[in-house]
Amino acid sequence: MSVFTERFSVLGPSDPIVAVLGKDATLPCFLDPVMSAENMELRWFRSNILESVFTYQDQQERNEELMAQYAGRTSLVGEFLSEGEAAVTIHKVQASDNGLYTCFFSNGVFREQASLELQVAGVGSAPQVHITGPEEDGVHVVCMASGWFPEPQVQWTHSRGEQFWEFSKVQAQDTEGLFSVEAALVVRDSSVGSVTCSILNPVLGQEKAMAIVIPEPFFPRASPWKPAFLVSLPLLLLLLLGAACYTQREHSTQMRELQEQRNLGQAKEEDRQTKEEALKDTDELQAILEQRKAAYLAAWRKAQLYADWRKEQFQAWIWTI
Repeated sequence: MSVFTERFSVLGPSDPIVAVLGKDATLPCFLDPVMSAENMELRWFRSNILESVFTYQDQQERNEELMAQYAGRTSLVGEFLSEGEAAVTIHKVQASDNGLYTCFFSNGVFREQASLELQVAGVGSAPQVHITGPEEDGVHVVCMASGWFPEPQVQWTHSRGEQFWEFSKVQAQDTEGLFSVEAALVVRDSSVGSVTCSILNPVLGQEKAMAIVIPEPFFPRASPWKPAFLVSLPLLLLLLLGAACYTQREHSTQMRELQEQRNLGQAKEEDRQTKEEALKDTDELQAILEQRKAAYLAAWRKAQLYADWRKEQFQAWIWTI
């Protein structure tokens, strides 16, 4: 049967391919059943077929769809194409090369593909450990390392080999995707002697470590009055609570008395205003009476004058008769 009409499958490695930063990585795939791939179209790509890592077509390399980050960094391992085996080598592996890939084989009639994983790993600088000063009844120690990939694991141990489980860690990635890490530990036991910071690459299983001795004088000295203070602290709190309650009660009494005085003063003021208004009303009434009296007297005088005039007129008429 012709190779161009026979069905096939594409197989890749079942386990991840581990590559060290800066080294080369090979991504192999092969046909099942065995047949020549010399005249096939072969592609290695990332998330979709247009993100080409390497393309082989018409027995030559094609760069039209090649991703920019792989330009000049990939090559075909084609010694066994006639036996259905092909691989692409990525040169000088970078952190961004980490992840899933797909290899694609097509004979023009049938096409199949397989997935494979590339795990990039790199060991960075050895940790640098230094003491930054006293803190919280202990000594503050910081461990720093950079250039690791993937994210490294950090571990603190003391001279007896036991781990410190409580410490803070801050990590960051640079423009190349490499991790820097800073782990801070507060050592409170002055008898530990020394502590060790270990940085582990979880993919390669490689570790770098650094130890530092913490002299006992670096630890804050305990004050001689501190135990007595801790014993007397509950009693002191009770006394403060009692004083606060007494002060509150006295304050409430004073405020109540002050309010009563204010109420009494307000009542007196209202009584004074009432009396003033009553006096004012009396004065107004007296003025009205005076006005009415003056008007009455004026009218009486006017009437009296008119009566006298009439009397004089009557007498004059009598004399004329």
